[in-house]
Amino acid sequence: MKFLKSIQHIVPSPFVNMGPIKLRQPLPANGIESVDPFLLLHHYGPYAISEFNNPFDLGPHPHRGFEPITLLFKGEQFHRDSLGNEMVVKAGGVQWTTAGRGIIHAEAPTKEFVKKGGDLEGIQLWLNLPASRKMMPANYQHLEDVQIPKVFSDDEKVQLNIIAGNQSNKIGLIETQTAVNVFSSIAQENGEMTIDIPENHQSIIYLLEGEISVNGKEILTKGGNQMITFYQDGNLIQFKAQKQSTILILSGEPINEKVTQYGPFVMNTQTEILEAMRDYNQGKMGYLY
Repeated sequence: MKFLKSIQHIVPSPFVNMGPIKLRQPLPANGIESVDPFLLLHHYGPYAISEFNNPFDLGPHPHRGFEPITLLFKGEQFHRDSLGNEMVVKAGGVQWTTAGRGIIHAEAPTKEFVKKGGDLEGIQLWLNLPASRKMMPANYQHLEDVQIPKVFSDDEKVQLNIIAGNQSNKIGLIETQTAVNVFSSIAQENGEMTIDIPENHQSIIYLLEGEISVNGKEILTKGGNQMITFYQDGNLIQFKAQKQSTILILSGEPINEKVTQYGPFVMNTQTEILEAMRDYNQGKMGYLY
């Protein structure tokens, strides 16, 4: 038997300041520390990027112990890292970094995009790694929109993009370290879809744009409540678009381990955080200038 998951939290996506950048942060916020294994969700933009306005230029910075993921919805960004990767991520594309034991990377709109101008919008997601994989070798995966498997509703009003995990016999190309689903969706007005989510997964629906109902009742709107989390008591999530909408759907098997975080490092103990700081300062996470 299949049942809808019960809704646990319905929360807004308040603006926060991250240096010169103003962005939305629904997680962590409002008494929700995490939705294990998801630690952080940042929704940045849309920013009107130009030669006179380019706040989203993130210089070299380190990470250890988790996976920072970028899903780009508008614009284009240039990624480079201490592994030697240099990639342009365009709208609809994904960059999935497994920081593991340490990586240094930088992100910014491409020079060409800044010169011509346009909107930049994306999701930055932090996905935890279990203790057994926190010190694995760092890795970088990149997908363009055309590489991402798509699932459509019967009336083709809903397109579901399978970035990681699986749905309707379509499997995402991202190699994951734990059992997770990462989907994005574009839904036209009155488009609806029911998604299979394992009962043991923690799960999230986040609305970037538009208006949707979830499980036939709760409404999400941009600028209002934009995120819903669910209990682990069912295996279906249903949504219907009241107007054209852009949606993020996440689910994952909980890791159920203690999390100790300091800035860009996510480990299990304070000692491991101090070791991460030492290793970064000694150049053991590589170099990027």
